[in-house]
Amino acid sequence: MPVVTPDKYVEMLEKAQAGNYAFPAINVTSTETANAALKGFADAKSDGIIQLSTGAGEFASGLNVKNLVVGSISVAEHIHRMAEYYDVWIALHTDHCQPKKVDSFLKPLIQETARRRKAGLPNLFHSHMYDGSELPLDDNMKIAKELMKLCKENDIILEVETGVVGGEEDGIDHSDHPAEKLYTTPEDMVGVYEALHPIGGRYMLAATFGNVHGIYKPGNVKLRPKILKEGQDAVVAKYGKEAYFWLVFHGGSGSELSDIHETLEYGVIKMNVDTDTQYHFTEAIVKHVDENRKELTHDGDEVANKKKFDPRVYLKLAEANMAKRVTQACNDLKSTGKTLFKR
Repeated sequence: MPVVTPDKYVEMLEKAQAGNYAFPAINVTSTETANAALKGFADAKSDGIIQLSTGAGEFASGLNVKNLVVGSISVAEHIHRMAEYYDVWIALHTDHCQPKKVDSFLKPLIQETARRRKAGLPNLFHSHMYDGSELPLDDNMKIAKELMKLCKENDIILEVETGVVGGEEDGIDHSDHPAEKLYTTPEDMVGVYEALHPIGGRYMLAATFGNVHGIYKPGNVKLRPKILKEGQDAVVAKYGKEAYFWLVFHGGSGSELSDIHETLEYGVIKMNVDTDTQYHFTEAIVKHVDENRKELTHDGDEVANKKKFDPRVYLKLAEANMAKRVTQACNDLKSTGKTLFKR
């Protein structure tokens, strides 16, 4: 059963923090991209996190349905079945749910896990991200506290965000936010602890330190990882070592490896990877099209070559290429070879 139990997920995150490594959290949109993520983690002998956004859920449900909850459940159930054939632990997560979609996305998915638990089945998702970063902190935490209670009841970890991740991804555009919003303050981190800790349960914090969604050339993203240390120090100074956060790194594309490694020293245990894996999936398809263009479509009296246009041909190539990028992410985050799974 390489899909984690709630206790195994907590153990994964605790060991990552104690060992100064983190898990790639790979965004997927389909069974093909989910298979690529599974392969990449298995090839690296790394446990990992697979996640879906609201847009991914809608896409996965198809053009006629366009139901973000149904699509997310469908892909999650696929991962539950397929993960049994891999020798690494896999956790399922949802990514970037803004306040306006809490009632139409997060709560129905939490309810689905509650339904499964009542029937004696395992959690469908093991953690969910509520992104209230567009709100003032008090308003952000008001919604987070409500979700924290629901998550606690169902052994689900809640991820919250303060500050804003710049750029645009999956229809969420923060490119016009003022620069100071890209950096979480120590006061914000203390505020998150004070809001959520009394409720109990486990949570992660996506604190921002100049992160930007999207794809950029190396060196173009100006990160300040020490912001994470300053925030952790402030919380620990006031509430002790038990207040030390599990931190999440969003928007890692274009980041220097030295910056990534520095964040691991400050409590980052999860880094979202989406843009780069999307690129590698598509890159393999583009190469196939470029190399076989004349055989992919009918042209006059010449008919296309079924062995070239069969979607299984290029989707296998895409899966393999994306899996390589997932494995690279494991190497970058130092989780390679550290799976907790044993037969």
